[in-house]
Amino acid sequence: MARPPSLIDLKSVATASGLLTLTGCSLQGAPSFPLVGAYFPAWMMCALIGILTAIGFRVAFLALGIDAILRFRLFTYVSLGVLMALLVWALVFGP
Repeated sequence: MARPPSLIDLKSVATASGLLTLTGCSLQGAPSFPLVGAYFPAWMMCALIGILTAIGFRVAFLALGIDAILRFRLFTYVSLGVLMALLVWALVFGP
């Protein structure tokens, strides 16, 4: 006659399954790089590059007169910034 699983057995199974799900977490984790003695997450640098790129596009478009003919300026500059941030991410930290 088989006995029902005890509470201890269920805890060990839950612990083992929890540890197995953590195998994807490693020390490498998210890409980071040392900058002025501190490790910076790569996404912060890419976000900063994207913001600076959007500001640069805004200045260039104002100087060229292109800004006046844009219908959705905010979306255009945000899109250009996100595009540049993702491009830097893919080129520098991508596979």
